[in-house]
This record gives sequence, C-alpha cells and structure tokens, in this order.
Amino acid sequence: MELSSISHCGYVAIVGRPNVGKSTLLNYILGQKISITSRKPQTTRHRILGIKTEGSRQAIYVDTPGLHKNIPRAINRYMNQAATSAVKDVDMILFMVEGLTWTDDDDWALEKIKKSRCPVYLLINKIDRIQQKDKLLPHIDALKEKFPFTEIFPISVLQKSNLDALEQCVLASLPEGHGYFPEDQVTDKTERFMMAEIIREKIMRQLGEEIPYEIAVEIEGVKIDKEICFINALILVERAGQKAIVIGKKGSRLKLIGQESRKDIEKLVDQKVMLNLWVKVKGGWSDDERALKSLGYDEFGD
Repeated sequence: MELSSISHCGYVAIVGRPNVGKSTLLNYILGQKISITSRKPQTTRHRILGIKTEGSRQAIYVDTPGLHKNIPRAINRYMNQAATSAVKDVDMILFMVEGLTWTDDDDWALEKIKKSRCPVYLLINKIDRIQQKDKLLPHIDALKEKFPFTEIFPISVLQKSNLDALEQCVLASLPEGHGYFPEDQVTDKTERFMMAEIIREKIMRQLGEEIPYEIAVEIEGVKIDKEICFINALILVERAGQKAIVIGKKGSRLKLIGQESRKDIEKLVDQKVMLNLWVKVKGGWSDDERALKSLGYDEFGD
C-alpha cells in the first residue's frame, strides 16, 4: 500500500501515571513488543511511536512515560516533559487509569490533559482485579464529574477485555489525511534503541526492587559478520554497590541478563546474536543534563 492509499491518519497519545498499563496496551494493539514492560513504575522513559495501519486508516500511537508529580532529578523532569509534550499536537488522547484507584498523580496528569483541545477517551484498566464490581459504575459517574470525556472504556489489557471495541473506536475517529509511515512500519525507533531497551527491561525484571532507577544502557557498537550480529553494550549505574548487584556472584546475574536479552534481540534482528555486556559506574548521571543528552535523553531540549 502506498501512503496515498491511506485516507485517514492521526496521532493517538496514551497518557497516564506510571504503571497503569500504557506500554502493555500499545504492544497488544501492534501485535508485537515495541515498548518494554515490567512491574516497576516508570519503566518507560522515552516517547515511543507505535504505528498501526489497517486498510485505509493509520493510527500512530504515542506511548509516553508515566506522569508523576515528584520530580527530584533531571531524568524525572525529562520523562514528564516527554509525556506532556505528547498531548500538544495529537488528534486524540487515551487517558489510562487503574481500576477504582484515583491518586494525586492521576489528578496531576488530568490537569495536563485539560490543556489539550482534542477528544479524550478514559480507559479504566485492570477491571479484572476489581473485587466489588458494584462499585465500578459509581466510580465511573464520579470520574465523569472531573472532565467531559468523549467516551469511557472499562478494560483489562491483561485479559484482553473490551480492547477490540476501543481500537475500532480509535480507527473510526481518525481524521482525514494521508499516512505518514509505510504500512509495514511499526515504530519510529532505531534497532539500536530497541536493543538498549530490551537489555534495560531484562535488568529491571531480574533485579526487581534491588536496584533503583539510576541505570541506563548504551549500545557502543554493532557489527554484522556473515550471519552473526556482534553487539557491545554498556550498563551504567551510579554507585559501586549497584555494579556489584548487576554483576551478581561470579557474574551469574549479568550472564542471565545477557542470555535473556540475546533471545529478544535475535527476534528483533532476525539473526544470531553475540552480546557482550559491561557494567560501568558513572556517578550522578540521572541528575546530570549533559550526561542525559549524551545517552539520548535530549529529544525535547529547552
């Protein structure tokens, strides 16, 4: 399909506080993994585009970092800026919240959304976890008082409940316009970016609560020799104690992170991968504007 064959196209921002299921929703819609996920809040740090073309309609989903009030470090400020900038020039917003829970961060995110003039759809995720189902309708009525949402969708991304209806609503609501991307393109991010994100996901899943957010991954080199893709990646931490945790006893944890990462990267590049990981201490990088820019956190500048 040529871009001229697409008659309806638009940007759809997925917005909400951390850990409500935004990235999992995007991965489901696209039918493949684009955004990394973990149980830890603020796993998503960058604004990521996920492109879904169906027939003559192209929806460009914008997965955003979770909006949160507490911004003590530069990286937190970056994530908030990435999320708030995403709602400025989109055609619709999917505002995701969690079950019967409403927090100060939800209020804060909604205030940011109110500045946009586009339609806002409220997604109440994780309804499968609600024990007292009779409380859902009163909760929805209370949320209607907060903002005139275009439509409200109670959903469960995990159980795939009501997601098809949501997606059909999005496609039907796209404005007229030609497509921006080829029909077979699913994201705007490079393979190197995706490699680094895969490794960071495995670190977060392996370490759980053992290590804080001061961790980053940098792809230092990629070389394809015959049918093997050689990758050198650097894991940055802020303290020596964190380095020891990532490496593990006799390198066992780093080896496991490498094994799990390699499996997903091989799916990404569709060939055999040799992955070399190093861990380096770089004190204070998460609150250093210059260091953040060198690691690719400069998308929104001043």
